[in-house]
Formats: sequence, structure tokens, C-alpha cells
Amino acid sequence: MTGTGQRGTLQRMDNVAVVVDDLDAAKAFFTELGMELEGEATLEGSVVDRLIGLDAVLTDIAMMRTPDGSGRIELTKYHRPASPSGDQLVPVYALGAHRVMFAVTDIQDVVGRLEPHGAELLGDIVSYENSHRLAYLRGPGGIVLALAEQLT
Repeated sequence: MTGTGQRGTLQRMDNVAVVVDDLDAAKAFFTELGMELEGEATLEGSVVDRLIGLDAVLTDIAMMRTPDGSGRIELTKYHRPASPSGDQLVPVYALGAHRVMFAVTDIQDVVGRLEPHGAELLGDIVSYENSHRLAYLRGPGGIVLALAEQLT
């Protein structure tokens, strides 16, 4: 509580961060999806180290925003320390956050445009209760997206 007895309140969700191994490929992927590059920065120094609890951090970030400006994804490439390698293909049913959902028009077209950028369908494009067409796909660096097309 603050000195006035009021509690802090949630104002909004600013962004979701996604760690990537190829920042240029991730930017191209999300640009093809329809997001816009809002800005880029290189981050390092003691404030960054203290914030995330690592030493000698050097990272590049790119902030991507949805066309309406209401949603953002922060793409993060770590140069120091190097991101762990190994199997990054976490199953969609594993505990923790694993996907971001986007509303789209013409889901088939969107999937087709993302495939040259490394997107692979995890299953099929399905219809759900005559209200939506849905698809899960994996993009560069193992990023999992869900797409939803509202049916009329």
C-alpha cells in the first residue's frame, strides 16, 4: 500500500518478450504477419544486469506493434550471455507461456505468407463451433503463434 492507503492497480499489458536467435528473421516474420517495427535498441550496463539478474548483458531488442497499436512483442537477441542451445521446441501443452494469439482475416493466406519465413503448422487449420477458424504454428526460433479468423 502507498502512503495514501491506495493499492497499485494494473493499467495495461505493454508487451510480451520473445527471445530469438536471429533478430532479422524474427522481424521479417512478424512484419509479414502484419506487425510494424516500432523501434530498436541495444541494451547493456549495470541497470540491465541488475534488472534481469545476469552479468555483462549485451542484447539487441526490436519492438513490434500491431497495426492498431494495442499490442506489442519485444523481440530480444542476447549476445552476452549466449542463450542456451538445445531443444527449443517446447510442446504447446507444457507448463508456462508458449504462444501468442493474433486475430487475422483470411487465415489460409496468412499461413501461406508466413511459411517462407519459417512458419510450420503444428496441426491443421480447424473450424471451431462455426465461429472461428484456428491454427497453431511454429515460427523462427521455435516461436509458437495461434491465429484466429472470426467467421461471419
